[in-house]
Amino acid sequence: MPRPLEVLVVGGGIAGLAAATILAERGARVTVLEPDNFLGGRAGAWSDTLADGSAFEMERGFHAFFRQYYNLRAWLRRIDPSLGFLRPVEDYPLLGPGGLRESFAGLPKLPIWNLVSLIRRSSSMTLRDALRVDDTCGRAIMAYDPVATYAQFDRQSAQAFLDKLGFPPQARQMLFDVFSHSFFNPEQEFSAAELLMMFHFYFVGNPEGIVFDVADGPFSKSIWQPMAAVLERRGVRLCLGEGAVHIDRGPDGRHRITSSKGQVHHADVCILAASVPGLQQLVADSPGLGQPRGAAPEDPGIGHCWREQVAAQSVTARFAVWRLWLDRPCAPGRAAFVGTTGLGLVDNISLYHLFEDESRDWAARTGGSVVELHAYALPGDVDDDAIQADLRRALHELYPETRAARVLDERFFVRQDCPAFRPGSHPQRLRVDTSDPTLHLAGDFVHTPFPTALMERAASTGILAANHVLHHHGAAEEPLWSVPPRGPLARLIHRKGLRSPG
Repeated sequence: MPRPLEVLVVGGGIAGLAAATILAERGARVTVLEPDNFLGGRAGAWSDTLADGSAFEMERGFHAFFRQYYNLRAWLRRIDPSLGFLRPVEDYPLLGPGGLRESFAGLPKLPIWNLVSLIRRSSSMTLRDALRVDDTCGRAIMAYDPVATYAQFDRQSAQAFLDKLGFPPQARQMLFDVFSHSFFNPEQEFSAAELLMMFHFYFVGNPEGIVFDVADGPFSKSIWQPMAAVLERRGVRLCLGEGAVHIDRGPDGRHRITSSKGQVHHADVCILAASVPGLQQLVADSPGLGQPRGAAPEDPGIGHCWREQVAAQSVTARFAVWRLWLDRPCAPGRAAFVGTTGLGLVDNISLYHLFEDESRDWAARTGGSVVELHAYALPGDVDDDAIQADLRRALHELYPETRAARVLDERFFVRQDCPAFRPGSHPQRLRVDTSDPTLHLAGDFVHTPFPTALMERAASTGILAANHVLHHHGAAEEPLWSVPPRGPLARLIHRKGLRSPG
């Protein structure tokens, strides 16, 4: 930085901490306000104690570190250049009704060939079935384009697109339904364009393979405590248990941020990296936020349009996490992680004692196992008891050895704060930059100019926000990496004007 710069980051999740890291490395003085008492946001972990007195770290659920999460991984190398806290998952089977099973182990990394190989060995479809797939929709999968795909398919739901695709019902369930559910959005409320982008990012355009890595310990100990140490060495002030409740401008024109503890912080630049509900609340309570410097709070200018965009954002359906500490082991040979479809509410089952050191130590000491069940895109009329009953039934059906197990302890919660990507919503997606050059956004709901999703989108938007600040002040920007931004057939199809109906 050519001169000292005070930056305040609202939110201590991946997006906010990525932005804080890059700016602090360039010499900015950074303060992070985080309303929770732990870092990491939706990928955070907090301390708890089991009934037997064992201390443990609880999380909001399993997270997969895919190999094409280039920007997340580059940022995490600050705490471990070798990423030694990640361990590979050799396979994550997909389980369906009637004993159906798909596997991603051993697939070639080369895009397109990985898809052909999966179909050739699939138990739910044949190559002949694949040749019957609707040509228009099939080409759309292979021809993802960041402009044309959204123009053609954003107003269509993922469910309608998959209906038109014409896959055999079992193949659709095993290969597409489970995939789309992984993003928390019900198919009928999920943009087909967003589904196509994610299919490109995770499969068609991904040269890294479809398997992933997992953290070998709780996120708090593996990632957030070491990251906090890195940031504090750079002079970053981490204010945990302190959220931002109001932002306006002081007499000097700088941002004036009032916190939940009544503290007043001043900053040249603000980066808002809160969740959708948190951002909406902060903007609603800060009437002048989003207006360029010098504009009156009541002036209905371009900042007013931005505020309307913020208000238009939404969250998707609820999801449930249920972790069980059982008094006996699971059967030998079980995978550490499986995805499920067509088996009720359950979407995946994780055996934490097979990959996380804390759970592994507990299982070795007690002879038990640690099992976590997830259910995404929950119907609105299902209560907690019904959710647990359905998850228990699925667990006993898939892993019969758990029927006789006694639950020694458990943690269950339902949340609803993941971003929605509804049909037709793309034009209202928020960008990193705003009408105020000293105000930026970051988070997994914020648009990126290249394919991203989930934790990678959070990290990428945090770095993008930092880069906007760095560019404005003439400092070196942080490199960003991406899978190929367009599908393998995009140039051919869109050049010839072969447009798919949307």
